[in-house]
Amino acid sequence: MTLRLGDTAPNFDQESSIGPINFYDFLDDSWGILFSHPADYTPVCTTELGYTAKLSDEFKQRGVKVIALSVDDVKSHLGWINDINETQATQVDFPILADQDRKVSTLYDFIHPNASATATVRSLVIIDPDKKIRLIITYPASTGRNFNEILRVVDSLQLTDQYKVATPANWQQGQDVIIVPSIQDVTELEERFPKGYTVIKPYLRLTPQPNHH
Repeated sequence: MTLRLGDTAPNFDQESSIGPINFYDFLDDSWGILFSHPADYTPVCTTELGYTAKLSDEFKQRGVKVIALSVDDVKSHLGWINDINETQATQVDFPILADQDRKVSTLYDFIHPNASATATVRSLVIIDPDKKIRLIITYPASTGRNFNEILRVVDSLQLTDQYKVATPANWQQGQDVIIVPSIQDVTELEERFPKGYTVIKPYLRLTPQPNHH
């Protein structure tokens, strides 16, 4: 099954490091991040999960629930979590799915046979409160993910869902954003963007981030 942006994220029941999980029940009405790992006790994954744990407050501020996946069993996960906490000086506070039967990996297309017949690639999906897939990003197993970029994308998605704007290249919180080209009426522009805007080209208009003070 190949998932694309805008598709409904498949629901599932699976064992995890905190007990059985129904994915929709776990997400409730929050944003969600599901990300896969090739295996337990692997060096790159250890640093990734540790860094994700350190970002716990950042995810909570944004209303995002994080859940990881590896194809090893619960007992292995629990031992690995101890290693992560020790080596990364943090406390893993999110569940790791024990996807031994590859059920979730198959549902979310996390196994790429030409890369590895059994291990998942380093994939990550962002899911909105309507259970729609909003981002899919896949790294090779040898390259650790940039979780600051994941936070940046969440910020952009939440901002652009609320206002008729888009975010430019390398945008960070607090920087100017782009007014979508579909808004042309001057009165509507003034109402929506009381901070004013700058016309670079008719199709490229910048305005201060609407929800940033």
